[in-house]
Amino acid sequence: MEEKQDYRKELFYEKKNGYDLMCAEERAGMERYCEGYKAYLNDSRTEREAVANAIRLAEAEGFVEYERGMQLRPGDKVWFNNRGKALMLAVAGKRPLDEGIVVAAAHVDAPRLDLKQTPLYEDNELAFFKTHYYGGIKKYQWTAIPLELHGVVVTKSGEVIDVVIGREKDEPQFVISDLLPHLAADQMKKTMAEGVTGEGLNILIGSAPYDDEGKDRVKLAVMSILNSSYGITEEDFVSAELCAVPAFDVRDIGLDRSLIGAYGHDDRVCAYAELKAIFDVSEPEQTCVCILADKEETGSDGVSGMKSEAFEWFVGDMCKAQGVDLRDCFAKSICVSADVTAAFDPNYPEVSEKQNCARLNYGVGLHKFTGSRGKAGTNDAPAELVAFMRRICAENGVQWQMCELGKVDQGGGGTVAMYMGNRNIATIDAGVPVLSMHAPFEVVAKYDCYMTYKCVLAAYNAKL
Repeated sequence: MEEKQDYRKELFYEKKNGYDLMCAEERAGMERYCEGYKAYLNDSRTEREAVANAIRLAEAEGFVEYERGMQLRPGDKVWFNNRGKALMLAVAGKRPLDEGIVVAAAHVDAPRLDLKQTPLYEDNELAFFKTHYYGGIKKYQWTAIPLELHGVVVTKSGEVIDVVIGREKDEPQFVISDLLPHLAADQMKKTMAEGVTGEGLNILIGSAPYDDEGKDRVKLAVMSILNSSYGITEEDFVSAELCAVPAFDVRDIGLDRSLIGAYGHDDRVCAYAELKAIFDVSEPEQTCVCILADKEETGSDGVSGMKSEAFEWFVGDMCKAQGVDLRDCFAKSICVSADVTAAFDPNYPEVSEKQNCARLNYGVGLHKFTGSRGKAGTNDAPAELVAFMRRICAENGVQWQMCELGKVDQGGGGTVAMYMGNRNIATIDAGVPVLSMHAPFEVVAKYDCYMTYKCVLAAYNAKL
């Protein structure tokens, strides 16, 4: 009987709960790692803040700003800031660049409410900001919750003014109102998608009128506060990037504190895993590159998105210093597209196929493909790369689970993986399973966060 059980264990693939595998030492390491992540996430509410905080952490680890034409020796650490909204870091490896590099790519933008370029108006002696939502959201989730205002205003002279209102405990916060149940009979007959419209996501920002006899007195009072605090006028909104984000602190979730609840896990949970991993690499065989990209939630377009040639510029300049053709480098390289995946939710089992879904506490989720329905818009990792990831995970004690995003005809999603694959870089998706993805407050398991970091670190330390 024992021989039969061993034979079954040898032949079957079985996912395992990480808490059945962890020793006390690894659990302590997991907790230390997650405390660092929570601190980073709590201070990184926008892609600009995520990049600035990453640079601060990187410089403390000995990284220096990359300069064109730099000659890098093995172990040298550099960073390249793409317009304050995306970041690339590298640790030079022992092997030349024509033998390939190891890339990990995550994104640091997240769903939010951007202010329109002419946002401020008054209606019935209340002042509001008009918004245009960014990324895929359920609009009704953004009403009746506290909001903060983050971003920059660039004046006509070119001065960049940082704006953060609502983060500190003594600062005011903002809200989008919703109907009371007593008067919402017609609203509640609508579908969830129709109950709150995009044009209805207007943020309440004030009600006290300015002390004069003119019109729009509340709007004037609000503008006078902004002018005295930041020196801006209404026209300066035209050249501003301001957004409203949920005003929730990062918190442990559950009586056992095994989960983390926060805004922006997607995808800063993987961005931090990449950062910590590249900090912990010393002299790798291959040059390691960490990408914190922008604009993934809207298709990765633009100068700071993953489709931008900023990546080619950064790696290409390093290749030029070694006399290496960038195309030769890419052809031998691999990329871990570190993006979150959907965790199985017992409250909504109908959207998942249980045999192939990700589960909390089962480790980093590996995706051979993403896309939707007939694998539209997918990278589809080569089987050889999937096998490579299995091997390095086994060698480095990384618990992993193979998964896909929902049932075949249910929907799906994408990551930056396809844009890396289009560069002739063999790419696989790997990331943290998330509950309530794209909601103002998402939930992840500490164990999966830690295993994603260990997975990226294993890739960085691998020899191609």
